Amino acid sequence: MTSDSSHPSAPYDVVIVGAGICGTALLYSLSRYTNVQKIALLEKYEAPALVNSHVTGNSQTLHFGDIETNYTLDKAKKVSRAANLVKHYLLQADPQHQIYTKYHKLVLAVGSEQVSHLQERYQTFKSLFPQLRLLDRAEIDRLEPSLLAGRDSDEAVTALFTEEGYTVDYQQLADSFLEKSLQDSAAEKEIDAKFGVNVRQIRRVDGLYQVQTEQATFVAKTVAVMAGAHSLLLAKSLGYGQDYALLSVAGSFYFAPAKLNGKVYTMQMKKLPFAAIHGDPEVHDASQTRFGPTAKVLPMLERHRYSSILPYFKTAGLSLAAFQSFFNILSDWDILKYILRNFIYDIPVVGKRLFIQEARKIVPSLKLSELSYARGYGGIRPQIVNLKTRQLELGEAKIVGDDILFGITPSPGASTCLKNAEEDTARIISFLGGDYRFDRDRFLADLGCESLV
Repeated sequence: MTSDSSHPSAPYDVVIVGAGICGTALLYSLSRYTNVQKIALLEKYEAPALVNSHVTGNSQTLHFGDIETNYTLDKAKKVSRAANLVKHYLLQADPQHQIYTKYHKLVLAVGSEQVSHLQERYQTFKSLFPQLRLLDRAEIDRLEPSLLAGRDSDEAVTALFTEEGYTVDYQQLADSFLEKSLQDSAAEKEIDAKFGVNVRQIRRVDGLYQVQTEQATFVAKTVAVMAGAHSLLLAKSLGYGQDYALLSVAGSFYFAPAKLNGKVYTMQMKKLPFAAIHGDPEVHDASQTRFGPTAKVLPMLERHRYSSILPYFKTAGLSLAAFQSFFNILSDWDILKYILRNFIYDIPVVGKRLFIQEARKIVPSLKLSELSYARGYGGIRPQIVNLKTRQLELGEAKIVGDDILFGITPSPGASTCLKNAEEDTARIISFLGGDYRFDRDRFLADLGCESLV
């Protein structure tokens, strides 16, 4: 049930800060697969998933690691297992395809060097992804003719292809997690979902956490902060994560009329920690193709929110170690050149003329008049900077404290949201101790993963 009281007579077992895709997935896991009785979900906006989980804030992709050539085999194994949890949830909960659309997908290799690399990659990855196929020019032309129209017929091309491509509206998925959490637990648990509630401070007093908002203070035995880039700021306020800063990478997109029948990725650029651009049919509008994301560094915790600039600098602490770390990362000429080029992509007129060179790597015949900047689209992907090593730490970060955890989720955080929820639920149950239980076997079985229990 939901409660109108912000001052419960007993503390909450768990307070979750942030109702994006990871926060709502954790609520779903806690409400359905544990005996935790009192949970509060706090979100500063008026509805779930209005920031990076919103359809405008991400590339709408369910990542498995099969055609993402910036993934190692080990990372692909982890991401594939995690993405399959989301896939099975979608297949069960969304039979009318309101949340997702299924397409084929491929990664395109152009030129002898890329073709050779992709062929080698196929030999390594085919046992993990048996549905993958190498395509020759004729098969590419049959499936995605726009990839070859206008391309030199003598140029070597191949592609890794699979039918298992999912374009997902992660905001609607978050809505689904929340709805099921409230419905399925209505008779036996107290679940308070509070929106328009901005967390100002978290303190620990007498063994309990006080989560202070503008409206009220929520008292809890344990806390899970699932607030994206804001998580590190809250962690540091409690003394955690002092050796970390954030490199906030903002992604932008361009639109064109329908050019593709499915998702098309390009090969990863060497040395770059950011994914190469791809083309995707829009999740709710197949008449549009979205190209991107670009990647530029912005000193913000939240895209399009200038009020998040000062909090961004607070996460780094403006220390000598922070300056040295950022200088070390950005002094690499290949990375710096890439970032500067991506800044130009957002400049009116000039940006489009430069970006079309990238888009034409996918669709050679694309016309400048067909390309338009997706104004208002794009989110922030917080990349972790280790202030001790002065290096980027790619992938998701989890900071675990005393009965509290902080999730910082760059891409592919949405694809791994249920796997994160599984791990975080286990941690929270260990925090609570006593008679609290997590039925992990049922969680996995319900999501089609019996063989992985």
